[in-house]
Amino acid sequence: MRSRLSISVVGCHAEGEIGDVIIGGVLPPNGETMMEKMIAMERDHDHIRQLLICEPRGSVARHVNLVVPAVNPECAAGVIIMEPTEYVPMSGSNTICVATVLLETGMVPMVEPITRFKLDMPGGVIEVTAECENGKCRSITFRNAPAFAALLGGALEVEGHGTIPLDIAYGGMFFGIVDAKALGFQVQPDEARDLAILGEKIRKAAREQFDVRHPQFDNVRGVSIVQFAMPFEGSGKITRNTCIVSPGRSDRSPTGTGTSARMAVLQAKGMMTVGDTLIHSSIIGSRFIGKILEINETAGHTTIVPQITGRAWITGQHTYLLDPEDPWQSGYMIPDTWGVTATLKQ
Repeated sequence: MRSRLSISVVGCHAEGEIGDVIIGGVLPPNGETMMEKMIAMERDHDHIRQLLICEPRGSVARHVNLVVPAVNPECAAGVIIMEPTEYVPMSGSNTICVATVLLETGMVPMVEPITRFKLDMPGGVIEVTAECENGKCRSITFRNAPAFAALLGGALEVEGHGTIPLDIAYGGMFFGIVDAKALGFQVQPDEARDLAILGEKIRKAAREQFDVRHPQFDNVRGVSIVQFAMPFEGSGKITRNTCIVSPGRSDRSPTGTGTSARMAVLQAKGMMTVGDTLIHSSIIGSRFIGKILEINETAGHTTIVPQITGRAWITGQHTYLLDPEDPWQSGYMIPDTWGVTATLKQ
């Protein structure tokens, strides 16, 4: 057996969404901040993402997280999140996966019944509280970086669909949020293909028509994900949604950053306030619980501090090898399974 590399990965999913964690075989990228490390990873080492996410080793339904030493000395570890078409400042399901893997593999000491630690992410320091019992993480709760509404009630022109009302909010990346019911959806599994196709049309149109930018991160701009949201039923009530991850598939989890973004929109519209909760249900029926902890003014925006609670499960341990004669050194994409567009970039 010959191999150019050997990468150790712990498989994990959070409420159905795969967020595998690299624990060996990849050196940390350069950078003085976690955002700089993320940018360097994309610029200089993107073959790692392609190798693990593209076929024949991965799939469009997978995210991969690289654990690196933290820059902030208060944090237990740093994390770089790699998704099918981009690197993102923050992801809720991936945070829950990483926290679970760190604790259940012993990389971070588990203290029962509650373990608290911080993760250094490109989008900010994330405070994690894990409920633990008999060596297992029963739930992960994290305090997210500030979320904010960037656009309310925008008029989005989508070819073949006319004008669609659109809200845009940042919850770790920018989400374009549309009314699923008004567009004829109930967010059920048998609608997944139609949701993916329309979601990608909306995402591309939103990126062309609305140049939203993060006030603190120049490289974070444009809608990354489209959320089809059923009507909000009130604090503490279950609300169904699905987020279409580029290049076109439903997030299997309720999406932690999407829940954060939606709470920011609901707060801006006067429908949620401090202490209110949003129980988000995904297209497969899994749930995250979102809560507004604070409302502040940050960099010229009214922001909320979201809290997200969910669960994750380890699925296995893997060692990925790369035969030097393998003709697909970086993998490949075929659009029958790779979303609705065969692309590695937004």
